[in-house]
Amino acid sequence: MGADTEAQITDLTVHDHACLTFGEAEELADLTTAFVRDGLTGGARVIWLSDTPHEAAAELGRRGFDPTDVPGRPAADGIGPITVVGCQEGLTAGRAFDVGRAVGWLREQVELTRRKGYPALRIALDMGWALRPIAGIEQLPAFEQEIAALVGEPAERTADGRGAGSETTGALSVLCQYDRDRFDPVTLASVAPFHTHSVAAATYHDDELLRICRQYAPPGIRIAGQIDVQAQEPLSLALAEAIRVDGDITVNMADLTFIDVSITRLILEAARSMPRSRRMVLHCHPAIESRFVILGAADLPNVDVSRR
Repeated sequence: MGADTEAQITDLTVHDHACLTFGEAEELADLTTAFVRDGLTGGARVIWLSDTPHEAAAELGRRGFDPTDVPGRPAADGIGPITVVGCQEGLTAGRAFDVGRAVGWLREQVELTRRKGYPALRIALDMGWALRPIAGIEQLPAFEQEIAALVGEPAERTADGRGAGSETTGALSVLCQYDRDRFDPVTLASVAPFHTHSVAAATYHDDELLRICRQYAPPGIRIAGQIDVQAQEPLSLALAEAIRVDGDITVNMADLTFIDVSITRLILEAARSMPRSRRMVLHCHPAIESRFVILGAADLPNVDVSRR
Protein backbone atom coordinates (compact mmCIF):
# COMPACT_ATOMS: atom_id res chain seq x y z
CA MET A 1 0.00 0.00 0.00
CA GLY A 2 1.26 3.48 -0.76
CA ALA A 3 -0.01 7.02 -1.07
CA ASP A 4 0.59 7.04 -4.78
CA THR A 5 -2.75 8.65 -5.59
CA GLU A 6 -3.53 12.28 -4.94
CA ALA A 7 -7.18 12.79 -4.06
CA GLN A 8 -9.57 15.53 -3.12
CA ILE A 9 -11.09 15.28 0.34
CA THR A 10 -14.49 14.73 -1.30
CA ASP A 11 -13.18 11.65 -3.13
CA LEU A 12 -12.53 9.59 0.01
CA THR A 13 -14.69 6.53 0.64
CA VAL A 14 -14.77 3.56 3.02
CA HIS A 15 -11.53 1.62 3.43
CA ASP A 16 -9.45 4.70 2.58
CA HIS A 17 -6.51 5.52 4.82
CA ALA A 18 -5.57 9.00 3.66
CA CYS A 19 -2.72 11.31 4.62
CA LEU A 20 -3.78 14.96 4.79
CA THR A 21 -0.95 17.48 4.76
CA PHE A 22 -1.88 21.06 5.62
CA GLY A 23 -0.07 24.34 6.13
CA GLU A 24 -2.60 26.48 8.00
CA ALA A 25 -5.16 25.91 10.74
CA GLU A 26 -7.88 27.26 8.45
CA GLU A 27 -6.99 24.66 5.82
CA LEU A 28 -7.08 21.85 8.38
CA ALA A 29 -10.48 22.91 9.72
CA ASP A 30 -11.94 23.29 6.24
CA LEU A 31 -10.80 19.89 4.94
CA THR A 32 -11.74 18.07 8.14
CA THR A 33 -15.21 19.64 8.15
CA ALA A 34 -15.71 18.34 4.60
CA PHE A 35 -14.58 14.88 5.75
CA VAL A 36 -17.07 15.06 8.63
CA ARG A 37 -19.88 16.40 6.44
CA ASP A 38 -19.53 13.70 3.80
CA GLY A 39 -19.43 11.00 6.46
CA LEU A 40 -22.61 12.25 8.12
CA THR A 41 -24.33 12.59 4.74
CA GLY A 42 -23.56 8.91 4.09
CA GLY A 43 -24.96 7.87 7.47
CA ALA A 44 -21.57 7.11 9.05
CA ARG A 45 -20.48 7.65 12.60
CA VAL A 46 -17.65 10.23 12.72
CA ILE A 47 -14.91 10.85 15.30
CA TRP A 48 -12.42 13.72 15.24
CA LEU A 49 -9.49 13.22 17.58
CA SER A 50 -7.89 16.63 17.98
CA ASP A 51 -5.07 18.08 20.06
CA THR A 52 -7.47 20.98 20.72
CA PRO A 53 -10.96 19.42 20.84
CA HIS A 54 -12.80 22.54 22.01
CA GLU A 55 -11.34 24.55 19.14
CA ALA A 56 -12.13 21.74 16.69
CA ALA A 57 -15.77 21.63 17.81
CA ALA A 58 -15.96 25.43 17.49
CA GLU A 59 -14.59 25.25 13.93
CA LEU A 60 -17.27 22.71 12.99
CA GLY A 61 -19.89 25.05 14.40
CA ARG A 62 -18.46 28.02 12.51
CA ARG A 63 -18.92 26.04 9.31
CA GLY A 64 -22.49 25.03 10.08
CA PHE A 65 -22.06 21.79 12.03
CA ASP A 66 -23.07 21.61 15.69
CA PRO A 67 -21.50 18.41 17.10
CA THR A 68 -24.25 18.30 19.74
CA ASP A 69 -27.13 18.65 17.26
CA VAL A 70 -26.68 16.59 14.12
CA PRO A 71 -29.88 15.87 12.16
CA GLY A 72 -30.70 12.30 11.24
CA ARG A 73 -30.00 9.28 13.39
CA PRO A 74 -30.45 10.04 17.11
CA ALA A 75 -27.80 9.17 19.67
CA ALA A 76 -28.09 5.67 21.11
CA ASP A 77 -26.80 5.14 24.65
CA GLY A 78 -24.86 8.37 24.27
CA ILE A 79 -23.24 7.23 21.02
CA GLY A 80 -24.21 9.94 18.57
CA PRO A 81 -23.20 10.26 14.93
CA ILE A 82 -20.33 12.68 15.67
CA THR A 83 -17.83 12.93 18.49
CA VAL A 84 -14.95 15.39 18.97
CA VAL A 85 -12.45 14.25 21.60
CA GLY A 86 -8.90 14.97 22.70
CA CYS A 87 -6.06 12.79 21.48
CA GLN A 88 -5.26 11.82 25.06
CA GLU A 89 -8.60 10.02 25.27
CA GLY A 90 -7.68 7.54 22.57
CA LEU A 91 -4.06 7.74 21.53
CA THR A 92 -1.86 8.98 24.34
CA ALA A 93 -1.75 8.54 28.09
CA GLY A 94 0.08 11.30 29.92
CA ARG A 95 3.50 11.69 28.33
CA ALA A 96 3.58 8.27 26.67
CA PHE A 97 2.34 6.67 23.47
CA ASP A 98 1.80 2.95 23.09
CA VAL A 99 0.82 1.61 19.69
CA GLY A 100 -1.00 -1.38 21.22
CA ARG A 101 -3.17 0.85 23.40
CA ALA A 102 -3.94 3.21 20.51
CA VAL A 103 -4.87 0.42 18.09
CA GLY A 104 -6.96 -1.20 20.82
CA TRP A 105 -8.94 2.01 21.20
CA LEU A 106 -9.51 2.16 17.43
CA ARG A 107 -10.76 -1.44 17.41
CA GLU A 108 -13.14 -0.65 20.27
CA GLN A 109 -14.60 2.23 18.24
CA VAL A 110 -15.05 0.02 15.16
CA GLU A 111 -16.83 -2.62 17.24
CA LEU A 112 -19.01 -0.01 18.96
CA THR A 113 -19.94 1.41 15.56
CA ARG A 114 -20.97 -2.06 14.38
CA ARG A 115 -23.07 -2.72 17.48
CA LYS A 116 -24.92 0.56 17.05
CA GLY A 117 -25.73 -0.27 13.43
CA TYR A 118 -23.86 2.52 11.67
CA PRO A 119 -22.81 1.46 8.15
CA ALA A 120 -19.35 2.99 8.52
CA LEU A 121 -16.96 4.81 10.82
CA ARG A 122 -14.87 7.82 9.79
CA ILE A 123 -12.01 8.91 12.03
CA ALA A 124 -9.96 12.09 11.62
CA LEU A 125 -6.67 11.83 13.52
CA ASP A 126 -4.77 15.01 14.36
CA MET A 127 -1.14 13.86 14.50
CA GLY A 128 0.02 17.03 16.25
CA TRP A 129 0.55 15.03 19.44
CA ALA A 130 3.51 13.34 17.71
CA LEU A 131 5.39 16.66 17.73
CA ARG A 132 5.61 16.64 21.53
CA PRO A 133 8.49 15.01 23.42
CA ILE A 134 6.62 11.91 24.61
CA ALA A 135 7.84 8.36 25.15
CA GLY A 136 7.03 5.91 22.37
CA ILE A 137 6.99 8.42 19.55
CA GLU A 138 9.30 6.16 17.54
CA GLN A 139 6.28 3.87 17.14
CA LEU A 140 4.52 6.32 14.80
CA PRO A 141 5.29 4.40 11.54
CA ALA A 142 4.21 1.15 13.22
CA PHE A 143 0.98 2.85 14.29
CA GLU A 144 0.28 3.95 10.71
CA GLN A 145 0.95 0.39 9.53
CA GLU A 146 -1.53 -0.97 12.08
CA ILE A 147 -4.15 1.58 10.98
CA ALA A 148 -3.67 0.46 7.37
CA ALA A 149 -4.26 -3.15 8.38
CA LEU A 150 -7.37 -2.21 10.37
CA VAL A 151 -8.81 -0.12 7.54
CA GLY A 152 -8.24 -3.02 5.15
CA GLU A 153 -10.23 -5.51 7.23
CA PRO A 154 -13.58 -6.45 5.61
CA ALA A 155 -16.72 -4.96 7.09
CA GLU A 156 -19.26 -7.32 8.61
CA ARG A 157 -22.59 -8.12 7.03
CA THR A 158 -25.46 -8.34 9.46
CA ALA A 159 -29.11 -9.32 9.14
CA ASP A 160 -31.39 -6.38 8.52
CA GLY A 161 -33.77 -7.45 11.29
CA ARG A 162 -36.48 -8.61 8.91
CA GLY A 163 -34.82 -11.76 7.68
CA ALA A 164 -34.44 -10.42 4.17
CA GLY A 165 -30.93 -9.59 3.01
CA SER A 166 -28.17 -7.94 5.00
CA GLU A 167 -26.33 -4.66 5.35
CA THR A 168 -22.68 -3.80 5.82
CA THR A 169 -21.65 -2.30 9.16
CA GLY A 170 -18.38 -1.11 10.62
CA ALA A 171 -16.52 -0.18 7.42
CA LEU A 172 -13.67 2.13 8.40
CA SER A 173 -11.90 5.11 6.82
CA VAL A 174 -9.20 7.19 8.50
CA LEU A 175 -7.82 10.65 7.73
CA CYS A 176 -4.38 11.24 9.30
CA GLN A 177 -3.54 14.94 9.56
CA TYR A 178 0.06 16.18 9.36
CA ASP A 179 1.23 19.80 9.46
CA ARG A 180 3.68 19.90 6.55
CA ASP A 181 5.53 22.89 8.02
CA ARG A 182 6.15 21.23 11.40
CA PHE A 183 6.75 17.58 10.56
CA ASP A 184 10.14 16.91 9.02
CA PRO A 185 10.36 15.34 5.53
CA VAL A 186 11.87 12.12 6.92
CA THR A 187 8.89 11.52 9.20
CA LEU A 188 6.40 12.27 6.42
CA ALA A 189 8.24 9.92 4.09
CA SER A 190 8.25 7.16 6.71
CA VAL A 191 4.46 7.13 7.04
CA ALA A 192 3.53 7.77 3.40
CA PRO A 193 3.70 4.12 2.23
CA PHE A 194 0.92 3.09 4.61
CA HIS A 195 -1.71 5.43 3.11
CA THR A 196 -4.01 4.84 0.14
CA HIS A 197 -4.17 8.51 -0.81
CA SER A 198 -2.45 11.81 -0.17
CA VAL A 199 -4.86 14.71 0.32
CA ALA A 200 -4.40 18.48 0.17
CA ALA A 201 -6.54 21.42 -0.84
CA ALA A 202 -6.82 22.05 -4.59
CA THR A 203 -4.50 25.03 -5.09
CA TYR A 204 -4.63 27.61 -7.88
CA HIS A 205 -1.77 29.85 -6.72
CA ASP A 206 0.71 29.54 -3.87
CA ASP A 207 3.77 31.68 -3.14
CA GLU A 208 5.17 33.68 -0.25
CA LEU A 209 2.64 36.51 -0.76
CA LEU A 210 -0.56 34.83 -1.91
CA ARG A 211 -2.47 31.56 -1.65
CA ILE A 212 -5.64 30.80 -3.61
CA CYS A 213 -7.19 27.42 -2.95
CA ARG A 214 -10.49 25.64 -3.03
CA GLN A 215 -12.65 25.74 0.10
CA TYR A 216 -14.79 22.69 0.84
CA ALA A 217 -16.94 23.64 3.84
CA PRO A 218 -18.73 25.84 3.06
CA PRO A 219 -18.03 25.40 -0.68
CA GLY A 220 -16.13 28.13 -2.49
CA ILE A 221 -12.56 29.46 -2.53
CA ARG A 222 -10.13 30.86 0.02
CA ILE A 223 -7.72 33.75 -0.64
CA ALA A 224 -4.98 34.55 1.88
CA GLY A 225 -2.16 37.10 1.86
CA GLN A 226 -2.12 39.98 -0.63
CA ILE A 227 -3.66 39.99 -4.10
CA ASP A 228 -3.44 42.32 -7.08
CA VAL A 229 -4.02 42.24 -10.84
CA GLN A 230 -1.10 39.84 -11.41
CA ALA A 231 -3.20 37.06 -9.87
CA GLN A 232 -6.18 37.67 -12.12
CA GLU A 233 -5.76 34.46 -14.13
CA PRO A 234 -5.62 31.92 -11.27
CA LEU A 235 -8.39 33.76 -9.40
CA SER A 236 -10.61 33.72 -12.50
CA LEU A 237 -10.05 29.98 -12.82
CA ALA A 238 -10.84 29.38 -9.15
CA LEU A 239 -14.05 31.44 -9.31
CA ALA A 240 -15.16 29.79 -12.55
CA GLU A 241 -14.70 26.30 -11.13
CA ALA A 242 -16.52 27.18 -7.89
CA ILE A 243 -19.46 28.65 -9.79
CA ARG A 244 -19.59 25.64 -12.11
CA VAL A 245 -19.31 22.96 -9.41
CA ASP A 246 -21.03 24.38 -6.33
CA GLY A 247 -24.37 26.01 -5.55
CA ASP A 248 -24.03 28.97 -3.20
CA ILE A 249 -20.34 29.81 -2.79
CA THR A 250 -18.21 31.55 -0.19
CA VAL A 251 -15.16 33.64 -1.03
CA ASN A 252 -13.20 33.40 2.21
CA MET A 253 -10.90 36.42 2.53
CA ALA A 254 -10.54 36.37 6.32
CA ASP A 255 -6.76 36.09 5.96
CA LEU A 256 -6.43 38.52 3.03
CA THR A 257 -4.86 41.84 4.05
CA PHE A 258 -4.69 43.64 0.68
CA ILE A 259 -6.80 43.58 -2.48
CA ASP A 260 -6.63 46.02 -5.38
CA VAL A 261 -9.59 47.54 -7.21
CA SER A 262 -9.30 45.31 -10.29
CA ILE A 263 -9.53 42.11 -8.25
CA THR A 264 -12.41 43.48 -6.18
CA ARG A 265 -14.29 44.18 -9.40
CA LEU A 266 -13.45 40.73 -10.76
CA ILE A 267 -15.05 39.05 -7.74
CA LEU A 268 -18.16 41.23 -7.96
CA GLU A 269 -18.48 40.53 -11.69
CA ALA A 270 -18.35 36.82 -10.91
CA ALA A 271 -21.21 37.33 -8.44
CA ARG A 272 -23.22 39.20 -11.09
CA SER A 273 -22.77 36.25 -13.46
CA MET A 274 -24.48 33.87 -11.04
CA PRO A 275 -28.23 33.17 -11.24
CA ARG A 276 -30.30 35.19 -8.78
CA SER A 277 -31.21 31.93 -7.02
CA ARG A 278 -27.59 31.38 -5.96
CA ARG A 279 -25.68 33.45 -3.43
CA MET A 280 -22.08 34.52 -3.00
CA VAL A 281 -20.89 35.18 0.54
CA LEU A 282 -17.86 37.49 0.84
CA HIS A 283 -16.18 36.71 4.16
CA CYS A 284 -13.77 39.60 4.59
CA HIS A 285 -10.87 40.77 6.66
CA PRO A 286 -11.91 44.18 8.10
CA ALA A 287 -9.13 45.88 6.15
CA ILE A 288 -10.71 45.03 2.79
CA GLU A 289 -14.42 44.94 3.57
CA SER A 290 -14.74 48.63 2.69
CA ARG A 291 -13.43 47.97 -0.86
CA PHE A 292 -16.44 45.82 -1.64
CA VAL A 293 -18.87 48.25 0.01
CA ILE A 294 -17.51 51.20 -2.01
CA LEU A 295 -17.81 49.25 -5.27
CA GLY A 296 -21.46 48.40 -4.64
CA ALA A 297 -21.49 44.90 -3.14
CA ALA A 298 -24.43 45.86 -0.92
CA ASP A 299 -26.50 46.66 -4.03
CA LEU A 300 -26.20 43.14 -5.44
CA PRO A 301 -29.21 41.07 -4.29
CA ASN A 302 -27.33 37.75 -4.26
CA VAL A 303 -24.22 38.98 -2.39
CA ASP A 304 -23.70 38.94 1.37
CA VAL A 305 -20.69 40.68 2.92
CA SER A 306 -19.59 39.43 6.33
CA ARG A 307 -16.65 40.43 8.52
CA ARG A 308 -14.22 38.02 10.10
